[in-house]
Amino acid sequence: MQAIESGQLKQGDRLPTHRNLAYDLGLSVQTVGRAYDELIRRGVISGEVGRGTFVRATGNETRTPYLPRNPDGPMIDLSLLKPVLEPMHAEVMKQALRDLADNLPTTIYASFRPATALGKYRENAIKWLKHCGIELQSQGLMITNGSSPSMALAVLTAANGGDLIAAETLTHHTLKPLAGYLGYRLRGVPSDDHGMIPEALERLSLRETVRAIYLMPAGLGPQARIMPEERRRALVDVARQRDIIIIENDAWGPMQTKRPAPIANMAPERTFYFTGLTKCVMPGLRLGFLVMPEGLEAATANRHLVVNWMATPMLAEIAARWIEDGTAEKLTRFQAEAFAKRNRLAEIILAGVPFRSSPNGMHIWLPMPPGWGEDDFVSHARQQGVAVAPGEAFAIADDHTEPAVRVCLGGQSIETLESGLRVISRLVRSRFEPALLTN
Repeated sequence: MQAIESGQLKQGDRLPTHRNLAYDLGLSVQTVGRAYDELIRRGVISGEVGRGTFVRATGNETRTPYLPRNPDGPMIDLSLLKPVLEPMHAEVMKQALRDLADNLPTTIYASFRPATALGKYRENAIKWLKHCGIELQSQGLMITNGSSPSMALAVLTAANGGDLIAAETLTHHTLKPLAGYLGYRLRGVPSDDHGMIPEALERLSLRETVRAIYLMPAGLGPQARIMPEERRRALVDVARQRDIIIIENDAWGPMQTKRPAPIANMAPERTFYFTGLTKCVMPGLRLGFLVMPEGLEAATANRHLVVNWMATPMLAEIAARWIEDGTAEKLTRFQAEAFAKRNRLAEIILAGVPFRSSPNGMHIWLPMPPGWGEDDFVSHARQQGVAVAPGEAFAIADDHTEPAVRVCLGGQSIETLESGLRVISRLVRSRFEPALLTN
């Protein structure tokens, strides 16, 4: 990564074979293989059968919105969606681990069977889903290791290789590479201030068979839109008419306090809905809940066995205790209040600057003023010690034409966030000048 960033390695350069590099560095071939796999995952190299491994262009099809590693120097990192953390979070987790040590269920350390290890947590999951506005009807429920595994399972079950998945033109940054890895086709559907436009989805489905649509209707999407109920119902109508499966990402869960009921309640027969505890409760509590349409439970469970086997029982136990005694709800209320305060701070500092936000959202979406390009703004901000996410990292199509950046509001103290927002405010109000230094 350092060699590529410094220009020592350039696009198209061929890298040594695993075996030769392992010999040169005195490492095992397996270690070098894992390093190459990580570089492929980050999208900076590619392997071509029969030709070798090459440095690739880091275009928007693989670009991550956040810094790929911790910055080497002082940096206010507003590029990554993270909750607000206080010393109380450490104390709550320490107490949970002490309680576990005093009363450790055998299933946490001894069970290989998912039903045995996780079956008893189903009622707690249902209780949490009620906080999210989900009333289970005939749907299935699966406990996962978080929203990302839930998302992968939903996509894997909803579509087969070659199928078409539709999403808003700006969507979750992992959807495009996930579709590419799995051999799915991906199309962007135009949207407006209320989200995906139903008529545009219908037109696409008349031209091509759309197998599934991917939605983030509760402010989680890069443009921070909360989809009103009328728009949700209109999309459900199109999905029913055209036999389209809906994948609903609600990773923030009940942290977004003012929002319509989830789409899964409107169309339980065709909606995969997932949420998690990482964003709204605590980053280390990597646990998610996936609700699936009736009839697809077995298919989803089989795919889960193949890619994950089961969620981590220790985290499920901690989550169950916190859901039961109210700790999870208390921590979520804290996040909602903290982000409401941070959104108000952004409104004050960026007064007069157009941007999108949601009341308790974890980020804002900042369109670029005339003269500024995304990369220019990102580069200038980093020179001044602030990292933000370029909008093209969320774009499905390569012709992303509305430059903007995502600015995350968590992960820093409110004093540090204020400093970062003031840098952004100064930049967005200033006339563009080329960056003389880029490192």
